[in-house]
Amino acid sequence: MPFAEIYPLVTARALARSFTYQVTEDVARGAVVSVGLGGRRVRGIVVDTGVEAPAGIEIADAGPVIERIPPALVELALWLADYYGSTPARALALVAPFSRSRRGERREPAFTHGLPGEPEPEELTLAQQDAVARVVAVLGAGGGHLLLHGPTGSGKTEVYLQACSATLERGRGAIVLVPEIALTPQAVGRFGARFGGLVAVLHSALTDAERRDERERIASGEARVVVGARSAIFAPVHDLGLIVVDEEHDASFKQESDPRYDARTVAAKRAALEGAVAVYGSATPRVESWARLDRLELPTRIGAPLPSVRIVDLRREAGYPLSAPLLAELAAVEERGGRAILLLNRRGISGAIHCRACGSTRRCRSCDIALTLHGEGRLHCHHCGYSTELPKKCPECGSVELARIGAGTQRLEAELERRVPGLERIRLDADTASRPGAVRAALERFGASHAAALIGTQMVAKGHHFPGVSVAAVVDADAGLSFPDFRAEERTFQLVTQLAGRSGRDAPGKVIVQTFQPDAIPFMFAVRHDVAGFLARELARREELDYPPFRNLVSIVVSGSEPGGPRRVLGELRDALALPDVTLMGPAPLLRLRGRHRAQLLAKTASPRAFATKAARLLTTAAPAMRRDGLAAVVDVDPQSL
Repeated sequence: MPFAEIYPLVTARALARSFTYQVTEDVARGAVVSVGLGGRRVRGIVVDTGVEAPAGIEIADAGPVIERIPPALVELALWLADYYGSTPARALALVAPFSRSRRGERREPAFTHGLPGEPEPEELTLAQQDAVARVVAVLGAGGGHLLLHGPTGSGKTEVYLQACSATLERGRGAIVLVPEIALTPQAVGRFGARFGGLVAVLHSALTDAERRDERERIASGEARVVVGARSAIFAPVHDLGLIVVDEEHDASFKQESDPRYDARTVAAKRAALEGAVAVYGSATPRVESWARLDRLELPTRIGAPLPSVRIVDLRREAGYPLSAPLLAELAAVEERGGRAILLLNRRGISGAIHCRACGSTRRCRSCDIALTLHGEGRLHCHHCGYSTELPKKCPECGSVELARIGAGTQRLEAELERRVPGLERIRLDADTASRPGAVRAALERFGASHAAALIGTQMVAKGHHFPGVSVAAVVDADAGLSFPDFRAEERTFQLVTQLAGRSGRDAPGKVIVQTFQPDAIPFMFAVRHDVAGFLARELARREELDYPPFRNLVSIVVSGSEPGGPRRVLGELRDALALPDVTLMGPAPLLRLRGRHRAQLLAKTASPRAFATKAARLLTTAAPAMRRDGLAAVVDVDPQSL
C-alpha cells in the first residue's frame, strides 16, 4: 500500500504540519479521509501521494475516501496558508466539505430565495457589448483580471450576467461574490431569474444542512453558478471560468479571523490557477485596483442622469439629525409618494453619554470606547456586547446634566416618526438584520411601499436597486473621516458616492450630504461625481507616503491582560524583523478591547509573504513563553483596518 502526506483538520498551531499515513490505491491529492490523531479520529486532506515513509516508525492506516476536493482548491488553500501566515490545516478547512447531513431539509431551491430579478434588456449599450466581448476574449486567451468601472446604474450587473451566460455556453462555471450576506437576496434574484436551477447560494448565514446541500449540488455539477459572500470563493465549481467580485471596493471581503484572507486576492489567485477570468466591478474602485488592473469602462448611467449632490453645512443648521433642506425633501416624498434612503453609520439612539459638569463619558469597562444608548434605555458596547442601564446621574460626580452626543439609527427613526409621520419607516442595521430572513423582508417591504424611508447603516448604500428612490441622504458624513486610518478619505468618498447611486435611477434624484466639514476633500469630488479625479489625487498621496498599492502592509498585533506585555514582545520582534527592504512603524498602543490591552507593529514591504512567514516563525518560537504570560499574537497581511 502507498503512503500519503495528510494534514489533519485541527486548529492547533502546535500541530501545524502534515503526517504520513498508509493509504489505499484509489487515494489521490484532494481526498478527504479519516485519520487517527492522538487517540481520536479526525478528517484529513491528502496533499501528496507516493511519498517515502519515515524510517523506523510504524505508519498508521488512513480510512477510506470520504469525499474528494479538486486539486486546484488544495493548491489554493496551501498558498493561502503561506501568504497569510496561517496553518495549512486551517486553510484546508475552508475548502473541505461540511459535516454530513441529510439532504432534503431545505422549504425550496436556493435560487427562489432571492428578491425579484430584472428582465433581460432588448439590447446592450455599445459600452456593455465591448465589456462582455473583452471578458470573453480574456477567458478564451487563458484567463486574466479586469476592472469593470462605471457609475451606479451604468449596467455592470448586466455585463456580469452576459459574461456568465457566455461562460456557461463554453461548458465552464462561475462564482459571483458580493461583499455582505445582506446583498445576496438581490444578487440571487437577478442570477436566479436568468439561470434558474443552475444557481447555488453559499454564505455563513445558511444552516449546516443548507450549506451541505448547496455544496453537493455544486460538486455534482448540478449547480454551475455560485452566488455568495466571501467564503463562496472556495466553492468546488467544476472547470471554473469566471469569477465576479461585485462592489470590489468593500472592506467586507476581508476575513477578520484566522485565516485572515482577502477574498479579492484569493479570487485573483484562483483565477490564475484555473485559467479563469476575474472581473472586479465597482462605481468607486479601490486605489489598488485602479492602479493595477486593466479597465473596462461603462461611462454613463443608463436612463436618468446622475443625481445632483447638495452639501448641507451642519454648522449653520439647528435641526440635527434632520436639517431643514433634508426635511423639505422628505416632506415632498411624503406628499407625492416615493422612496428615500437615509444612511447613518451608527446604531442606537445616540453615540455617547457625556456629563456636562465633569466632562466624563460613559465607557465600556472592557473596551476603550464610548457606550451607545439604545431604545430600551440601556447602554451597549458594540465590540464586546457589555450592557448596563442608563444612569440617572453621573457616576463620577453625581451631576444630573447628562448630554446625549450624536444620533443613531433608532433616534433617526423616532425623529422621522415625529417630523414626517406619513413616511413608512423601515430600519435596516445590525440590530434589525440579525433574524433569519429579516433583510429580505425589509427590502421587500421598502420596494412595495407607496411612501417610505429606508433608514440604516452602511448596508443600505451597497448594491441595492429600487425604482422610485428620489432622495438619498448621508445624515452624518463626518463619522468616517475621524478614523485614524490612511483609507479614511477613500472610504468616506466611496460611501457618499455609493449612496448617491441609489437615488434617481428612473427619474432625476437628489442627494443630501450633511457635514460639519463641507470643504473636506471627499465631498468636493463626490459633488462632481469625479471618481477618476479623486483616485488620481489619492494615488499621488499614497505614493508619497509609501502606502498601497506602492507597498504592502503587514500588521502584527499582540494582546494581553497587562499593558506592558504587548509592547515588550513587539519591541523584541522589531529587532528581529528589521530588514533592509522593510519599513517598521511602532510598536504603538491600540484601543483596549474585551478587557485586553493591545499594541501593533506595522510593516511596509514589497514582499508581504516573506515578511509574514518570518514573523509567524518567530511567533511560533515565542509561543510557549507568550502563553505563559497570557499573551496572544495576530499576523494580518493586507489589513483593512489599522
